[in-house]
Amino acid sequence: MTTKRDERRKAAIEKQIDENLKRVYEEDTTEKIPDRFLDLLEQLRGQDGK
Repeated sequence: MTTKRDERRKAAIEKQIDENLKRVYEEDTTEKIPDRFLDLLEQLRGQDGK
């Protein structure tokens, strides 16, 4: 049987996990894509036309 205290604790943990995931995702999306990855993507796009 879960108590209200357990439910609040679980909700707080889930909120913290959500906030951390959002923070990591936002940091990832603001980083510049390295030129070598862009070059690889361009090579792959060029293969589509073969």
